[in-house]
Amino acid sequence: MSNTIILWILPTLQLLIALGLINVWVIRFNKTTKYRGGHARNMKEEFLTYGLPIWFMYVVGFLKITIALSMILVILVPSLMRTLGVSALLILSLLMLGAIAMHIKVKDSFTKTAPAILMFSVSLLAIYLISLI
Repeated sequence: MSNTIILWILPTLQLLIALGLINVWVIRFNKTTKYRGGHARNMKEEFLTYGLPIWFMYVVGFLKITIALSMILVILVPSLMRTLGVSALLILSLLMLGAIAMHIKVKDSFTKTAPAILMFSVSLLAIYLISLI
């Protein structure tokens, strides 16, 4: 794959990651969606459904918003891609593995688990594309 194609695809993936995280953790934080774990109606209920403490929700939220901002910064300052970009994507990948595990733990449907699987996959794809340039 040519560097030109990668340099168009990568920022698109990074923007999708950033917007997705902001959507979930800012815009829909206290809203019901069909993707919430169990029968949760908001983020707090979702973490309780998984048996996780509320303080952990704030830690995960802080990390995900930081990752979203990092993705935007890396688009604006591409020289940070191999350091900040890869680090943020690796942390996001680990968080998404945890999210997938929590959905499995409460026996959620594939529909509820799919966004975590998609975000995990996009994170790995972005890391792979960075390794090519």
